[in-house]
Amino acid sequence: MSSPGTLHLIPVGLGDSPTDTWLPVAAQEQARRLTIYIAENAKTARAFLKQVGTPHPLQSITIHTLEARTRPEDIRSWLAAAQQGQDIGLVSEAGCPAVADPGALVAAQAHRMGIPVRPWTGPSSLLLALMASGLDGQRFAFHGYAPVEPGERAKRLKQWEAESRKHRQTQLFIETPYRNEPMFKALTQALHGGTRLCIARALTTPEEWIRTCTIDQWKSRPPPDLNKKPSIFLFLAS
Repeated sequence: MSSPGTLHLIPVGLGDSPTDTWLPVAAQEQARRLTIYIAENAKTARAFLKQVGTPHPLQSITIHTLEARTRPEDIRSWLAAAQQGQDIGLVSEAGCPAVADPGALVAAQAHRMGIPVRPWTGPSSLLLALMASGLDGQRFAFHGYAPVEPGERAKRLKQWEAESRKHRQTQLFIETPYRNEPMFKALTQALHGGTRLCIARALTTPEEWIRTCTIDQWKSRPPPDLNKKPSIFLFLAS
């Protein structure tokens, strides 16, 4: 019986920046060799393959589209090629696959099927933001998205702040880019003045901007330009 192929977890870019600044050469070379991919978004996966310079015609590369509601039997059928010895790539729409991303479903299924899983080094917006924030990097929690409804959003932010204060734990979350500015306003209204808030915008791109201030300090200056720019929000209560 032949040895199984490997599921390669390959990060993609966070924005418009040269590939060599965020993806090691060895990971680029591995990405070029693959002819089967599982991707959160087929269009962005093709753009990534064009960027790394795959030698294969794009139309000859199989790309399975993964969603949070994808059935387990579909994932098993996609991974069957790995059981026959073929390597498969897994990519997110941005950053590292399987982190705050449905790719975790694929990695879990690969383990059940006895398929080796290999993560490759590349950009994670969450870790890059945490590294640069100056907040607690020993204890942290990622929450995904906050509620959209203003009352529920304020209640959730206060809850996360209470947890941060109790456990000395940095709280991380994201927002849909076009709602960044209302989120910033909600944070300055809901959190205590001494809570430190970090905003990490457009990481790894020419528009990258990272700043940590207390809520009182944020209130005393003009709001940052966050409109339609991917951003990570982090805070640590005093």
